[in-house]
Amino acid sequence: MSGRQDAPPALAGTLATGINCASRCISQLARPWLTQLVLRLALAVPFWRSGILKWHGFLQLNDTAIDLFTDEFKLHLPGGPFSFPEPAVVAFLSACGEVGFPVLLVLGLGTRFAAVGLLLMTCVIELTVPDGWPIHITWAAMALGIAAYGPGAISIDHLLARARK
Repeated sequence: MSGRQDAPPALAGTLATGINCASRCISQLARPWLTQLVLRLALAVPFWRSGILKWHGFLQLNDTAIDLFTDEFKLHLPGGPFSFPEPAVVAFLSACGEVGFPVLLVLGLGTRFAAVGLLLMTCVIELTVPDGWPIHITWAAMALGIAAYGPGAISIDHLLARARK
């Protein structure tokens, strides 16, 4: 009878040891610097890909980018949808943000500023394409995480902060 009573604690101990081992392995893999780097890269990619398609040359938008903001994109606000004011200007600013902010994120330079910029762009995108909320909320979560916790150790911001000490 004592053998039966000993088996559950031994099983619980083995299970606890296995869980602790798995937890240690996961914490070694999911290091904060790696998490922050992956968040920055993951947020940069969709904006870069969209932004790079809007350019025809140095500081020259292609016609499609301007047409999108003139004819296709509308702000879905109460009483709307409404056209974007000054679509050529909005297209230019959007394309600059979609290329510039991702570069800053990848480099880890002005990282929190770039993350907040992409968060604001995500809010405007959500007002423009409200059905895209599942992906937009993911971008918003990544941007908020970067803004809250910073760029991590693998960044120019981190190097600059260390140099100031």
